Amino acid sequence: MPFVLLVGYFLAASTGWWVPAAIAIVALSFLTYGSISHDLVHRSLRLPRRCNDWLLTAIELLMIRSGRAYRLAHGNHHARYPDAADDPEAAAAFGSWRFALAAGPLYFPRLWFWAFRRYPNHRPRLALEATAIAALVIAATVLAIRSISFAPLIYVVLVQAGTWIVPLVTSAIPHDPRGRGPLFQTRRFRGAAIRIIALEHLYHLEHHLYPGVPHHSWPELARRLDPILDAAGVPIVRLAIRPFSCSIVHLRG
Repeated sequence: MPFVLLVGYFLAASTGWWVPAAIAIVALSFLTYGSISHDLVHRSLRLPRRCNDWLLTAIELLMIRSGRAYRLAHGNHHARYPDAADDPEAAAAFGSWRFALAAGPLYFPRLWFWAFRRYPNHRPRLALEATAIAALVIAATVLAIRSISFAPLIYVVLVQAGTWIVPLVTSAIPHDPRGRGPLFQTRRFRGAAIRIIALEHLYHLEHHLYPGVPHHSWPELARRLDPILDAAGVPIVRLAIRPFSCSIVHLRG
C-alpha cells in the first residue's frame, strides 16, 4: 500500500490534482510510521528477516526517514520506558503537548543522531540510509530548480511538514510516565470515537504489554485483555463528542 500511494501521489500531481495528491501523503504518513513500518520494526509480520529489514528501509525511505534508526530507537523505547534520560522516542511524553508539537520538525533527525552515537555497529547502515535520504532531497531540489518537475520537491516538503505531529500522537498522547506501574504508564483508550479517529490503531497499552502482536490484531488483543485490565483498575480514556465540543474523559476500569 505505501508504494501504491506513492505512485498515486505522482499520478495525481502530474495532472494537477493536488488535493488527492496531498491526501495520498496523509495516508502514507499514517500507514508507515505507526502501522506497517511499526510492524516491520517489531518483525511481527513473520517475514524472512532480510525481507523484513529491506522492506522497512524502503518504506521509511519513501517518507525521507531512516528505518534502521527507527528500529533501534523503538526497541530502546520498549526496553527503557519510562526512563526519561535514555528514551528519545518518548521524550515528548515528559512535557506539555505544546512541547511535543515543537519537537516535531527535528524529531527524526534527533532519533538518527541518537542511534548513530549509541550503536557503533549500525553506523554503516545508518550512514547509507542518511546518504540515500540526502540524495533523494537533492534530486528533488535539482528537478525543481531546473523547472523539470516540482512534484518531487513538493512531496518532500509535505512529508516533512507531516512529521510535526508525530511526537504528539505517538508519544505525548498515549504515554503517562507518571503512572505508578507498567499498567498505568501507558493509557488505555476505548470508545467508538477514538476507534474511528485512530482507525483502530490507538491500543498503545496493549502494544506495550505484547509488542509482538501486529497492528491488525490489536482490537482483538484489547478485547481479550479487558477483563484483566478492569480487574487491575486500569482507567479507560474515552473521547466524548458533543455538539460543538469534544472532551477527553477518564473512567475507572
